[in-house]
Amino acid sequence: MKALIISDSHGLEDELNEVIDRHKNEVDIFIHCGDSELTKDHFALQGVNVVKGNCDYGDDFLEEWVETIDDTTIYVTHGHLYNVKMTHVPLSYRAEEKGAQIACFGHSHVAGAFEENSVIYINPGSIRMPRNRKEKTYCICARTSTETTVTYYEQNGKVVEDLTSRF
Repeated sequence: MKALIISDSHGLEDELNEVIDRHKNEVDIFIHCGDSELTKDHFALQGVNVVKGNCDYGDDFLEEWVETIDDTTIYVTHGHLYNVKMTHVPLSYRAEEKGAQIACFGHSHVAGAFEENSVIYINPGSIRMPRNRKEKTYCICARTSTETTVTYYEQNGKVVEDLTSRF
């Protein structure tokens, strides 16, 4: 299973489309963790699984999304409903309730991945307004039966080596 994960693009259209187009032949699924500030039918979100962020208005998107791909259950939420800027505990409870092996979230604009209680948590950062780093980031999660790798990229496609994680 290979997933492109992006979040907090805050109205960017062409840049979002470029990222998706760059990886369209190498990933199985596209995930946007909210705050796209676009409508569900927008050209840049075609074929992308999107959840609603605190800056997304209307009822276009679900608050959370769960999918099982190749025996991997992925849980996606924006994170604002779980207070992710302060703690990951409420998010971890929800991910465990959903039986997720991977939990994706945004909201904080802080890129990073970690593992806790056999769940891998992934925040792709932001391609518009990153925090704690200068790079505008997204990531690709590649999972096999023996390893999960989360590779972070700058918006232009350059790998951010020090953020890459293996679990």
